[in-house]
Amino acid sequence: MELNKALRAGALLLALCMGAAARGADQIIYPLTGGGGDSRYDYDWDVLRTALHKTDARFGAFSMRQYDIPMSPQRVSQELRTPGGHINILVRATDPGLEKDFLPIRLPADRGLLSYRVLLVRTDQLPRFAKVRTLQDLRSLRAGLGMDWADVPILRAAGLPVVEGRTYDGLFAMLDAGRFDYFSRGVDEAFRELGERRARHPQLAIEPTLLLRYPLPVYFFVRRDAEGERLARRIEAGLELMIKDGSLDALFEHYKLGVIRQANLKQRRVIEIPNPELSPQTPLTRKELWYNPLTGK
Repeated sequence: MELNKALRAGALLLALCMGAAARGADQIIYPLTGGGGDSRYDYDWDVLRTALHKTDARFGAFSMRQYDIPMSPQRVSQELRTPGGHINILVRATDPGLEKDFLPIRLPADRGLLSYRVLLVRTDQLPRFAKVRTLQDLRSLRAGLGMDWADVPILRAAGLPVVEGRTYDGLFAMLDAGRFDYFSRGVDEAFRELGERRARHPQLAIEPTLLLRYPLPVYFFVRRDAEGERLARRIEAGLELMIKDGSLDALFEHYKLGVIRQANLKQRRVIEIPNPELSPQTPLTRKELWYNPLTGK
């Protein structure tokens, strides 16, 4: 009898341990958001991978892979909104809709760099942009952005005309065709994107005199369920460790510092644009989370 009890207790303990191990093996599936030549999120997924590694001891093993079928931003959101959808995380500039639908990890993955914007324009329009001095001057020009992107309501609230495009790649063709006058891009996005598309769009250039600045944090978002809550705790813990030990700074410098220097930001005219969509929960008082490329701090 005692032996049977011991065997049953041992079996129960083994089952509990196996269950705990299985629960600890977090599976991260992130979206493929474009075809070849779309490297916008390489840095973000590297940050996520590092944050997960930092938390192995506390949260257990993990696997991380990219879903193998390209998705539009709308499809990405739909998949994350659906229980059992093909992905369980996304990274995106925040807006009220995202923060309502999903669980945000409110630590800006890019240290707030997306808030600083340069303009992709057609080369024949460069003299026109050189005359822009104020927000009022900019209101005579049309911005191009993706449909439902977070900065669409920001620019419209500032009185700036916006033309929305259905696809990311299509926006470059629309600019080339004169459907709008400028494409607002993050400092670290524009040079890479132009290099990747120079052969297809040789008439596009980076405008050298202007810098738009509007607060636009980039967060990781997970599903609002038990799995999502666990992933959020793990990712937040990993990011906090990265902030503390300097590894987030190191990745940021590896991916971003060269292009920040290339952009010659200190010589540009800054046009400030408020973000009326910004949540009061944005951690603006934590100065260590934010990078200012104008000062290098």
